[in-house]
Amino acid sequence: MSYINTLLFGVYPYIALVVLFVGTWARYDHGQFTWKAHSSQMLRKKNMVMASVLFHVGVLVIFFGHLVGLLTPHWAYEWIITPGQKQVMAIVVGGIAGIMAIIGGGMLAWRRMTDPRVQASSTFADNMIIIILVVQLILGMLTILPTMGHLDGSTMLKFSAWAQGIFTLQGSGVADYIADVNWIYKTHIFLGLTIFVLFPFTRLVHMLSVPVEYFGRKYQVVRKRA
Repeated sequence: MSYINTLLFGVYPYIALVVLFVGTWARYDHGQFTWKAHSSQMLRKKNMVMASVLFHVGVLVIFFGHLVGLLTPHWAYEWIITPGQKQVMAIVVGGIAGIMAIIGGGMLAWRRMTDPRVQASSTFADNMIIIILVVQLILGMLTILPTMGHLDGSTMLKFSAWAQGIFTLQGSGVADYIADVNWIYKTHIFLGLTIFVLFPFTRLVHMLSVPVEYFGRKYQVVRKRA
């Protein structure tokens, strides 16, 4: 079991990150015409806007919450908030965002699976990734259950130590930080790493497309037809 834990949470994270960065770079360099969101809004607008807003707002809050929560060193915030208070805040904010994202993601998945026009324009990767994201969101909500049993923030500190250890290249030994945590947490982490692996090969790459050049472009002169 120790070997499996090291493989999944000490080695696999580095594999996932390498695939994420190298695969994304390769796709942008060699397949820019495939770099798009494959929006299906023009095929069927019913409930699309509400579902999309709920899903994207919820996911963005969760993503940046995880990013800041896991990668911010304890000393940087201990003078403002305790680990226990930070964990309660994460449960409340993450819970609300999670519910929003699950509702929105569920609506988008249902629409993609049942609407004939949208279904005809969807690829296997499109269907697969939305289902995986919804499952991941549900797993994230389920982690609240074991978290309610230890609101002192001790387990959250383990996850922070693990994540910071991965990004500071401390090696496979970082897996020991989370060796004894609940299996729901581990399943959630493993699926999250797998989403990193799938990222370069799906529509998720559009997350990186920020129209920075738009703000510096020249004004367009539009004249009426004579």
